Amino acid sequence: MPRVAVIGGGLAGIASAVALGSAGFEVDIYEARNFLGGRATSWPVGAEDSEMIDNCQHILLRCCVNLLDLYRRLGVEDKIRFHREFHFIEPGGRTSVLKRGIFPAPAHFFGSFLKLKFLNTADKIAIARAIRDIPRERRSRNDLDRITMLDWLREKRQTTQAIERYWRQVLVSAVNEELDRMAAIHGFQVFWLGMIARADSHEMGVPDVPLRELYDEQSLARAGTIELHHRNAITSIETRDSTVTGPIVADYYISALPFERLQPLLPDLTDWTPFEHSPITGIHLWFDRAITDLPHATLLDRTIQWMFNKSEGRYIQLVVSASRTLLETPRQEIIDLAVRELAEFFPLVKNARLEKAQVIKEVRATFSAKPGLESIRPVSRTRLNNFFLAGDWTRSGWPATMEGAVRSGYLAAEAVTEATGTPRRFLLPDIA
Repeated sequence: MPRVAVIGGGLAGIASAVALGSAGFEVDIYEARNFLGGRATSWPVGAEDSEMIDNCQHILLRCCVNLLDLYRRLGVEDKIRFHREFHFIEPGGRTSVLKRGIFPAPAHFFGSFLKLKFLNTADKIAIARAIRDIPRERRSRNDLDRITMLDWLREKRQTTQAIERYWRQVLVSAVNEELDRMAAIHGFQVFWLGMIARADSHEMGVPDVPLRELYDEQSLARAGTIELHHRNAITSIETRDSTVTGPIVADYYISALPFERLQPLLPDLTDWTPFEHSPITGIHLWFDRAITDLPHATLLDRTIQWMFNKSEGRYIQLVVSASRTLLETPRQEIIDLAVRELAEFFPLVKNARLEKAQVIKEVRATFSAKPGLESIRPVSRTRLNNFFLAGDWTRSGWPATMEGAVRSGYLAAEAVTEATGTPRRFLLPDIA
C-alpha cells in the first residue's frame, strides 16, 4: 500500500493516520514535540514524572460522533465520563440545573428550563422564541455566515440578561469566540446539534485521564501500521511540477499543522490573510481542602466562565474562552482574580488555602470564527496533487473544536484514498 506522511500529531493528524492505517496504508506521523495531541494535550507540573495537567479543559458532547469514533478506534472510549446535567451558578451561590426531562427532543429541557432561577419570565419567553426559529432558519437563511450571532439574537429580540446569562455561557465556550465576533452559522450549528437535535446530544463528556493518555503508540498500533517520529519538525516542503517531493519521502502527504505554521512553508497555497486567532486561558488551582462537590459548573456574570472539579474538590480547573482581556494580565493578577471570583460562587474558598496555581494562556487556541470566513476555509484537496490538508481551521463542517479537527482528519484521509483510486469513507454524518 502507499506510504502517507502526516505532518503534525494533533487530533487532525491522529484522525487521518488512524483512518488510513485502518485501510491498510503505511503511515508516518511527524510531530515536533515528544508527545501527541497538539492543543488538546497535557504536560507535567514541574519534573517530567510529576502531576500531569491539561493545557485547558477539553470536553465533548454526544453529538461529537466522529471524535467518539476516534476514541473507539483508539480503544480509549471508556476513559470519557459523561454528565447529564449543567449547573449554572450565580454570584452568591444560587444554583440552577438544566437537564433532560420526560419530553422528546426538541422539548427535552422543557421542565428544567422553566425552573431556571437565573432567568426571569421575559428571558425565558425570548429564549424559547429563538430556539423555535433555529431549526427552520438554519436551512432557510443564506446570510448566517455574514452576520454575527449577536446580530441574530438582537433580531430575535433577546433580552440583555438572556444574551449574557444563557446564550453567551453556552456558545462562547463552545466556539471560543465572543457573540459579537462569532458568525451566526457557527452558533446555530453548535446549538442545533448540541442542545436541540437529539435528547441526549447535550451530555458532556469529560476525560477521566490527562488528555495525553488518550493517544499514544499503543493505542495507535490498534489502527494499523503507524510509525511515530517525535521531535521531528518539518521546516520546509519541497515541490516540483505540482507535486510535493520532500524533505521526507512518501507517496502522499497530509498537513495537519495549524494555519500559522503551514503558511511560512507554503505561502502561496491559499489566502492566509482572513485567518486570526482567538485565545483561551486555563487556570489551575490546588486548595488544601475541598471547596465543592459539583463535577463542573458554568459561572455567571464574571470573567471566569467554567469550573471543572479535577480531583476531590481540591484541584479546580477554570476556563476563560475568547480571553483577549487576559492576554496582557500578569499571572498573579489572574490567579488573584480567579480565587476572588471563585469565592463568590463557592464560599468554602474563603477558608481554604491556595497551595499552588498554574495559568496557561493558549494565545493561538483556535481560529476566530468570524463572519465571512466559512467560504474561505480550504478543503482537503490542494493544487498539489499529492498534498492534502487537515486541521480544525480547514472546511470540516464544524467550528474549531475537537470534533472539527477529527472531521478534517477523516476528510483528508478520504481524499487520499480517492487519489489512489480506492475510495473509502471514514466521516460519520452529523446526528441531524
